[in-house]
Amino acid sequence: MANKISTQKKDTFLSFRLADEIFAVNVIKVLEVLEIQRITKVPNTPPYMKGVINFRGEILPVIDTRMKFTMPEAEQTTKTVIVVLDLTVRDKQIMIGAMADSVKDVIEINLSEIKPVPEISSNYNTEFIIGMWKSENGFIMILDFDKIFSVEELRLVNESSQSLDIDIVENIVENNDENNVENELDEQS
Repeated sequence: MANKISTQKKDTFLSFRLADEIFAVNVIKVLEVLEIQRITKVPNTPPYMKGVINFRGEILPVIDTRMKFTMPEAEQTTKTVIVVLDLTVRDKQIMIGAMADSVKDVIEINLSEIKPVPEISSNYNTEFIIGMWKSENGFIMILDFDKIFSVEELRLVNESSQSLDIDIVENIVENNDENNVENELDEQS
């Protein structure tokens, strides 16, 4: 008997942990996974925006994904990572770093196995959750990071990171001198 070739469409996702929950994002959106590093705070930004880092010579805004999802803040550990994502919002490409407690696996999922998000209430925005996938250890929420932020939030994050002078960021990366950083940021404000 001939082998049956699967015609089900599959896609590949990067799974990561936030608190006790597992989330996943399509690997097409992931540029890189970085070890946690010193993040330079930017004044007058939303609480979930932790600051910026130097990523390949570019200023990369970093958000605390836990805080964005209204989860309790956690101490950073050696497993804490920054997932660098390439988002598309209104036909505009924006890079952002999303902090996660740890990276789990790269998983291949049959798209037909992703179940819709149950209706909770019209008060909760679940538009950014593509669906839920049942793994051996429970459910994994499949996220659409393009829809996690409002256009206004992305504009604010983008403007905040662009308002920093690249020379300041390079100085921060090279010297890693916290007093110098605060003085330079104060002078810029």
